[in-house]
Amino acid sequence: MKIAVTYENGQIFQHFGHTEQFKIYNVENGKIVSSEVIDTNGSGHGALAGLLAEQNVSVLICGGIGGGAQMALASAGIKLFGGVSGSCDEAVGALLANKLSFNPEVRCEHHDHEHGEGGHSCTDHGCGSHNCGNHDCKERFF
Repeated sequence: MKIAVTYENGQIFQHFGHTEQFKIYNVENGKIVSSEVIDTNGSGHGALAGLLAEQNVSVLICGGIGGGAQMALASAGIKLFGGVSGSCDEAVGALLANKLSFNPEVRCEHHDHEHGEGGHSCTDHGCGSHNCGNHDCKERFF
């Protein structure tokens, strides 16, 4: 089995569609036997599901993720554990121990909403990296 995690500096990257890397874990008999970090090469949102399918990934752990990407993953037969934060290695260990805390209802619902501040939308930035007026986009993931 292969498990992919959105990856940035050892931590779970919090926006699936903007991740630049995945850490892929090869698991046999409930134990991690190897792992590697792969680049997404600029692929975004729906294309990332195809990239994971090409890598024979069966499980994805991530932070925030939109509905379209969730449907693409489901179509590719990839099981989603969203709304997770913290260390990639610890999250995979928790998953293998059936102790992973995740949000089965995770939705990144802020796509394309307008703030009225210069007309930008949250899709213009790496969510969670700055405040958009009166709310922090990262809060919208959970």
